[in-house]
Amino acid sequence: MQPIISVSNLSKTYASGFHALKTINLEIRRGEIFALLGPNGAGKTTLIGIVCGIVNASSGSVAVDGHDISRDYRAARSLIGLVPQELATDTFETVWATVSFSRGLFGKKANPEHITKVLKDLSLWDKKDSKILTLSGGMKRRVLIAKALSHEPQILFLDEPTAGVDVELRKDMWQVIRTLRDSGVTVILTTHYIEEAEEMADRIGVINHGEIILVEDKVELMRKLGKKQLILELAAKLTALPETLAGYGLTLNADGSEMIYSYDDAGERSGIATLLADLNQAGIGFRDLHTTQSSLEDIFVGLVSKKS
Repeated sequence: MQPIISVSNLSKTYASGFHALKTINLEIRRGEIFALLGPNGAGKTTLIGIVCGIVNASSGSVAVDGHDISRDYRAARSLIGLVPQELATDTFETVWATVSFSRGLFGKKANPEHITKVLKDLSLWDKKDSKILTLSGGMKRRVLIAKALSHEPQILFLDEPTAGVDVELRKDMWQVIRTLRDSGVTVILTTHYIEEAEEMADRIGVINHGEIILVEDKVELMRKLGKKQLILELAAKLTALPETLAGYGLTLNADGSEMIYSYDDAGERSGIATLLADLNQAGIGFRDLHTTQSSLEDIFVGLVSKKS
């Protein structure tokens, strides 16, 4: 299937000389939730700005559903909804008026039924006649999403969509984003909340210093880079590990009360049985054991620190 967004050899250098993007190549699949992770200044917002036609690229090309963003700007931009980080919106307008106006900016005929559906889907219907200035920060962010969806885009960019939103509202918005994906909308989000990407994304992209470090299916990324650990609570503290166990790469915690065995994939689980037998042979007993696995945050921090 043809990707809905294709980015080829994209670079951006600002007038100051700052090289924000360096030869970016990226394809976004139709109908997926794609999370773009990266530290501040990594190039996330610049990349989104170029794809959405807000920032001019220095070199390279971007196609949106086959439409080149430079040669066929209107067709490409009409397919995109953008929810920016900033909460600035039409402060003195009502929710209904500002969302309806956004639809008109794309040359779409008035469609009260669609606006009604969007507001109801985003739990904004009871606020439709309220002025924006009276809304909470979380509700204002929902209004930004409603404005972005007003012209029925096929692609939705969410730049830090839940920044400043409380935990309960954040989870509600996650469900809204899943519902959009299920309706066929392709969703690309940037986020500082690693759990947000881990919860929702189909694929993860990591960008740092203007370069794409990695793009991977989330499940595959967790499988390949997620470190698993077996932690054994020892019956008696150890000051050192026996030489007979050196081949396992074991470590002791600070006070010698726990032994930690790290392994990288399911295939090494067979080594656990051998380890336990060797522990018994060495006369090392344990009271309890449990396993842990790296989170996406652990993986992200590790990737970025390696490339910094």
